[in-house]
Amino acid sequence: MPFWGLQKQLGIDVDSFLLRQSMPQPHGQASACHAFEREWVECGHGLGQTRARRECQLEYEDFMECMKRTKL
Repeated sequence: MPFWGLQKQLGIDVDSFLLRQSMPQPHGQASACHAFEREWVECGHGLGQTRARRECQLEYEDFMECMKRTKL
């Protein structure tokens, strides 16, 4: 929600797991999957949900491979 931090106030974590890599890191170093997440977010920015799912599928798959540590 843009106006209230309702999730933080209630202590729920519903969707922030998707942007964990972009959060401030403890030692100020970028995380391993930060580049993949940035590419995915930049690709989908301004496209809309339906179009972004179709056009940014490759970036999303790369990001999920990095997060889940598959295909290393």
